[in-house]
Amino acid sequence: MPEARTPTRKPGTEGPLTGVRVVELAGIGPGPFAAMLLADLGADVVRVDRPGGPGLGIDPARDVTNRNKRSVVVDLKAPDGPARVLDLAERADVLIEGYRPGVAERLGVGPGDCRARNPALVYGRMTGWGQDGPLARRAGHDIGYIALTGTLGMIGAPDEPPAVPANLLGDYAGGSLYLVVGVLAALHHARASGTGQVVDAAIVDGTAHLSTMIHGMLAAGGWQDRRGANLLDGGCPFYGTYETADGRYMAVGALEPQFYAEFMRLLGVPDPVPARDDTARWPELRAAVAARFKSRTREEWTAVFADSDACTAPVLSLREAPHHPHLAARSTFTDHGGITQPAPAPRFSATPTAVRTGPALPGADAESVARDWDLPREPGPPPASRPDPAVHTPQ
Repeated sequence: MPEARTPTRKPGTEGPLTGVRVVELAGIGPGPFAAMLLADLGADVVRVDRPGGPGLGIDPARDVTNRNKRSVVVDLKAPDGPARVLDLAERADVLIEGYRPGVAERLGVGPGDCRARNPALVYGRMTGWGQDGPLARRAGHDIGYIALTGTLGMIGAPDEPPAVPANLLGDYAGGSLYLVVGVLAALHHARASGTGQVVDAAIVDGTAHLSTMIHGMLAAGGWQDRRGANLLDGGCPFYGTYETADGRYMAVGALEPQFYAEFMRLLGVPDPVPARDDTARWPELRAAVAARFKSRTREEWTAVFADSDACTAPVLSLREAPHHPHLAARSTFTDHGGITQPAPAPRFSATPTAVRTGPALPGADAESVARDWDLPREPGPPPASRPDPAVHTPQ
């Protein structure tokens, strides 16, 4: 496999993946986020952008999922396009793509083409439906993937439609994070054996996997297969959200008896109240708790529960979160290039991470990538024959 790369900065100052080279074939959603995570951890990520960009209407200078990366532009429909990507793949440890199944092969940059040049390459494939199955070649998005796994149906009030959790549950938790875990596991194997492999990361698989504990509870009779009826889905009156007098919300997670006792003491619900374990009277208990929360503002309740073990916190907006004293003290958010954004996570004692560079602008790093990766000045010959590629579509 390719030798470990000599980092351009002092080892141990960029993250634990310093020296790892990653090629990202530009897409949208979970693929770019997975590549950002690898870049945050110190990998040298080169994003292969397409002429004209992804067409999402987002200013590339503000797309922070492309931070800590470098960009080159390659037209895979051009005669020399596939060869230029294969030159990168030959020198990489990992390649990530998010095309529909079969598209990368038709473009001439599929696993067979890339690993013929570099047998140790880890080839990560990010899709919604996976590389096989009846829906594999269908278009889709996060909401459809999580719908079929049963996880979307778990979220929300019992008398309302399922609540949409943005695209965090499917695209990023069930998709990006599982792709990164798979890629790093395969990279570990490749470095031990000299042989790479293909990682098939499907959002449906990862999202289903996230619900493993719930399926265990379901089998044990500890979970009802309906929304808003369980301990962790908002059905429990001491695990949920409540509106305050100013129209904002507090979140309550006082599950353990000692935390529940602290919560009820500080909340000041007048006696008598139903016992916490009397599930038949949970609606009555919820109404009592809701009435108390409506009596004060979010700021007032935040002060009441401060420095307690009542497991109660204010529900903050995206713009409010960076200013919370705890998150500010930990530098959970950072400012870079005038953009407030989440800092890299997790944290490492010996190889700290950082936002080193802002979003990579399409094609801005062609010269530095060619130099650092020792790319040939002239690309190799194009494939003998290649049909027109399919249109690149989400997942």
